[in-house]
Amino acid sequence: MKDDAAMPKNGNYDAGNITALEGLEAVRKRPAMYIGTTDVKGLHHLVWEVIDNSIDEHLAGFCSEIHTIIHKDNSITVKDNGRGIPVDMHKKLKKSALEVVMTVLHAGGKFDKDTYKVSGGLHGVGVSCVNALSLHLRAEVHRDGKKYEQEYKQGKPLYDVREIGETDIRGTVVTFTPDVEIFDSLIYNYNTLATRTREMSYLNSGLTLTLTDEREVDENGDFKTESFYSEGGLKEFVLYLDESRQKLIEHPIHVIGKEDNVEVEVALQYNTSYSEHIFSYVNNIKTVEGGTHVNGFRRAVSRVLNQYGEKSGVLAKVKNKVTITSDDFREGLTAIVSVKVPEPQFKGQTKSELGNSEITGIVSRAVGEALNVYVEENAGAAKRILEKVILAATARQAARKAREMVQRKNALTGSGLPGKLADCSSRKPEDSEIFLVEGDSAGGTAKQGRDRFIQAILPLRGKILNVEKAMEHKIYENEEIKNIFTALGVSIVENDEGERILNTEKLRYHKVVIMCDADIDGSHITTLILTFFFRYMKPLIEQGYIYIAAPPLYMVKKGKQFQYCWNDEERKVAVDAYSNGENDNSVKIQRYKGLGEMNAEQLWETTMDPVTRILRRVTIEDGTEADRIFSMLMGEDVPPRRAFIEANAKYANVDA
Repeated sequence: MKDDAAMPKNGNYDAGNITALEGLEAVRKRPAMYIGTTDVKGLHHLVWEVIDNSIDEHLAGFCSEIHTIIHKDNSITVKDNGRGIPVDMHKKLKKSALEVVMTVLHAGGKFDKDTYKVSGGLHGVGVSCVNALSLHLRAEVHRDGKKYEQEYKQGKPLYDVREIGETDIRGTVVTFTPDVEIFDSLIYNYNTLATRTREMSYLNSGLTLTLTDEREVDENGDFKTESFYSEGGLKEFVLYLDESRQKLIEHPIHVIGKEDNVEVEVALQYNTSYSEHIFSYVNNIKTVEGGTHVNGFRRAVSRVLNQYGEKSGVLAKVKNKVTITSDDFREGLTAIVSVKVPEPQFKGQTKSELGNSEITGIVSRAVGEALNVYVEENAGAAKRILEKVILAATARQAARKAREMVQRKNALTGSGLPGKLADCSSRKPEDSEIFLVEGDSAGGTAKQGRDRFIQAILPLRGKILNVEKAMEHKIYENEEIKNIFTALGVSIVENDEGERILNTEKLRYHKVVIMCDADIDGSHITTLILTFFFRYMKPLIEQGYIYIAAPPLYMVKKGKQFQYCWNDEERKVAVDAYSNGENDNSVKIQRYKGLGEMNAEQLWETTMDPVTRILRRVTIEDGTEADRIFSMLMGEDVPPRRAFIEANAKYANVDA
């Protein structure tokens, strides 16, 4: 990477800017305490910690390119064209600043206010934690015309920082191999890295981020590579998220403001959907639980639209007919709220919620001022938004009445449990599980084969309502969805602001298992159910209660020998094993096109027996991307859905 002459020069970034706070000793003993988990999520977290260092250089104005490479052995390289980590001696610790950054926890320029005004890793553990949890790490620095390196094994330097030549570029290159002793899996998921890399490009306009996967080679012998670059930043991000939704206003509203060294950037777009989609960031860190910046945004939206609605007379017409709450102003709203805060205060170690109280007013003022200008200059668009608000309020009241009717009916009929539910004997939710089964036939087989003490069965007739395209009150008219609500024992309630919240106090099962046929129709029904859970029962997913069963695709049988197979590769191995490499026509293969083709014993031993079954827990890896995918798969717009299916579908020869 060539030095970008347009970027600011050194800026007095040397060893004196590196502040060491504490040592590295505990990281390897308690890795989950520092990176959250040691599963695949923690594995990917290592990459973000290294990239965050490069992003901080970009935020300071010294980096325009970041390149991430997944090598064949699942080691990772991250290289940038920033200033390069300082290599001169640290006065206090009497060692190279590079070694300090790489081996001392909470050491780096981000703790010195004069080096980085804002930083995504202020409360993070940085590249030193990555070093501690790596079997091997090599740092290469290009700085002041010279090239330096240092290598480490499990966080310990193998030699002092050394000069290894001259260079005409600048920047830092970090290559690391995660330690097999620490992580459950060492295999990186390309899509996970690509999604986050794309997101970072939107959050950092003008920055080029490239991702290369050396494990995948095309017909020309080239590695799989994608580059992500955004000139429009959050405006383009909102358009990307809303690509499958019908717009209500022509262009996103873009807000840029600064007050007391806090930078505010917001982009928002109204669409015809029935959900609110707000995603927030602080110094590029995703705050999944929002915080004071989101509170300020919501306050401004409600205040400005309410004032304009009163002033224009649009809301006055319906004042006596419907009660409008702040929640109604955000239905059909997609927004990105991003703030850059010099000293952010997060609630909890996960940095999922911003706590700085002063940020509420700063964001509210910036967004309010921009929105006021927009509604005054775009009367037609403002009227469409207010009409959507009125529709939302009307639908919300209808939904409340529908919910109350369902709950009242349950109270009058005793337990209120669906007639089709075959409940379990256990009354301990932590021990109980419920299978949502596709069809009465499979439901009947499941009832015969289950463990009656802990397993409940709820057959679902046909395909449930697509909640992505339905107003909320319509879902309570759908018999299958009503049965799910009442069987689980959960309900939706409204708080004082009209916000809908899932009440899980009476949840009856801690395992909710979606069990559908292993075919295209079964996959569609699974997706419909998952869409419902994501939109209306997300806390159940977040708390780890939702699972997908994995029935086998085949049974390979020869004589009295048989083996169940869950994919084509397993089937091939089983066939080869039974035939001993010979052409043996006695290769019987049963393809299970539906759960109903199995008898009760087969369904139990392959899919329901807690000892032998395969259950896939549903998790939300990236809420922003999950929101986009559900809207694209289940929404109105066909082309994005077709493109996604063509790119991701794995076609199997079901008749083989």
